Amino acid sequence: MGSVAGDAVRLAYPPVRRDESVVDSYHGAQIPDPYRWLEDPDSEETKEFVAAQAELAESVLAGCADREGLRREVTRLFDHPRHAAPFRRGDKYFHFHNSGLQAQSVLYVQDDLEAEAEVLLDPNTLSKDGTVALSTYSISEDGKYIAYGLSESGSDWITIRVMHIADRQDMPDKLSWVKFSSISWTHDGKGFFYGRYPAPGVEMDAGTETNINLNHQIYYHILGSDQSEDILCWKDPENPKHSLGASVTEDGKYIILGTYDGCDPVNKLYYCEISSLPHGLEGFRETKEMLPFVKLIDNFDAQYQVVANDGDEFTFLTNKNAPKNKLVRVNIKKPEVWTDVLSEHERDVLESADAVNGNQLVVCYMSDVKHTLQIRDLITGNLLHQLPLEIGSVSEISCRREDKEVFIGFTSFLSPGIIYRCNLASTIPEMKTFREISVPGFDRTSFEVKQIFVPSKDGTKIPMFIMSKKDIELDGSHPTLLYGYGGFNISITPSFSVSRLVLCKNMGSVVCIANIRGGGEYGGSNGGLLIAACINQRPDLFGCALAHVGVMDMLRFHKFTIGHAWTTDYGCSDKEEEFGWLIKYSPLHNVKRPWEQSFGDNCQYPATMLLTADHDDRVVPLHSLKLLATMQHVLCTSIENSPQTNPIIGRIDRKSGHGAGRPTKKLIDEAADRYSFMSKMLGATWTD
Repeated sequence: MGSVAGDAVRLAYPPVRRDESVVDSYHGAQIPDPYRWLEDPDSEETKEFVAAQAELAESVLAGCADREGLRREVTRLFDHPRHAAPFRRGDKYFHFHNSGLQAQSVLYVQDDLEAEAEVLLDPNTLSKDGTVALSTYSISEDGKYIAYGLSESGSDWITIRVMHIADRQDMPDKLSWVKFSSISWTHDGKGFFYGRYPAPGVEMDAGTETNINLNHQIYYHILGSDQSEDILCWKDPENPKHSLGASVTEDGKYIILGTYDGCDPVNKLYYCEISSLPHGLEGFRETKEMLPFVKLIDNFDAQYQVVANDGDEFTFLTNKNAPKNKLVRVNIKKPEVWTDVLSEHERDVLESADAVNGNQLVVCYMSDVKHTLQIRDLITGNLLHQLPLEIGSVSEISCRREDKEVFIGFTSFLSPGIIYRCNLASTIPEMKTFREISVPGFDRTSFEVKQIFVPSKDGTKIPMFIMSKKDIELDGSHPTLLYGYGGFNISITPSFSVSRLVLCKNMGSVVCIANIRGGGEYGGSNGGLLIAACINQRPDLFGCALAHVGVMDMLRFHKFTIGHAWTTDYGCSDKEEEFGWLIKYSPLHNVKRPWEQSFGDNCQYPATMLLTADHDDRVVPLHSLKLLATMQHVLCTSIENSPQTNPIIGRIDRKSGHGAGRPTKKLIDEAADRYSFMSKMLGATWTD
């Protein structure tokens, strides 16, 4: 479907300086980078560029007639109560709840599941605009304390605080420069493990910097002490790009240390027996030595995740010689013999296994992008029960090994959310609805979802979900949103989206979710970029492009924040062979005028919106800014009366990051902007 934006007045793009002197040599190839100056987020010139582009985008969006209608309808449907599955610590239950339009969900505590729930932690009180989010948390085994990490403006950086649960009082503990970290308490409740980076030597607005993240370290924090006294448990200065994670086993006996190299599903795995430490963890305060970890897995040939342990006998989920995963068992003190407990399935991916009810497992498989659940025997792996589940996604599984019941969160394209309570104490598991989310004014019978399989270029069948109003004719005459991801082993499973439903209901749109290769839907390898690469390669196929927080400079991405971890997916321009791959599809380096190619005189780029955010310290905004400047120059400003009349704009969100923790209003505003832009460009019309 072609864009109709060409009928609009030609945009007056702001002038942008090109520095032709910046040229890099890659293995003999000379590659110009005229917008290198946009890599400095703090320069006045970059700030002026951002301000001018924001003004341009707003002028375009203000002319999108359906913007307010979309905002109003998305807000109306978003305004419904949402619950997460409860979990137990000590003698109390905890759960998250959002009343509807609250910026952030609130953590509640209750004495039992029938008791009145009380607010434990409300992130909405921490900022006027809702941009402080609860990023991670952990409650001590006895249920007395919660350690929680707060993120500001969407940044990956978090600050950890500690609260005494009984009186809701914050303790003086404050841990800074924490990133990519879990929080794991020792069972004595004296402290917890966490991961952090060395503090920078200068003051900065955390989240706007582009500095590379190096030298991740694991610390143990003793409750009530200053961060400067924390115990350094492990560091690896010889491998500064590795990231680390530490967790205490459910029986409290071991500390498990995982080391990760990039984003490949592989890790090293070491352990330390807490009871073997002669003076406990506190003794390392004096010695300044690192913990005496024992190396169980000391290479990166596979992934190992702890499922359960009985003393020294550990059950792991692994992809060792099993791309679709399996369960194995080993005595970590006698690691010569590894035994398969649950073999790899011939088709389905073993996504998770959780120990529950003593010696049982809740096992989740992904079968053609849909989840199935089983109860299996932990010791033998034998199937005990298949749990009834609709076609959709398991969003969460809440249980511990000592629990006799498990709470299961479920969602799908047409189900906003159900929490099941499954009692495993009876002979046959009792699966009952504990809570069901209801959206006023949403009638699921008005819509339909189907799954089809589309042959790829090499004949591989690629699954795709198609959602639309019921009985709509799929004849190519309807505005269509095609969404894809495909990378980092992340699977795009069925999920409920208010904004997608509004597109179908009020715009007569068809929504397609393609499960392209690169995700984990079939246990496959990792993949790569999409939207910007697609419009570079086939601008004739699309009427509009919405590219979210994309990695656009494939030659330099590894030089910023955590970008070095993605070389396991993409390759790295420092290596000649991999440079050869990257330069072929790097969005920044492949913008060409389609009317000068084989597409014909009238072909142009589709109307394009690049979406980024000023506190995105995962995929730093410079990627989108440099591509935006490049596209506007090549396609629009460098040629008189350019055939490119479709707009090329950037939506640059303020006080926002890569996506996690965004307040509800920001989610709604972005949906209204991107879909009203799409509607106008595709000539869609609003119907109530």
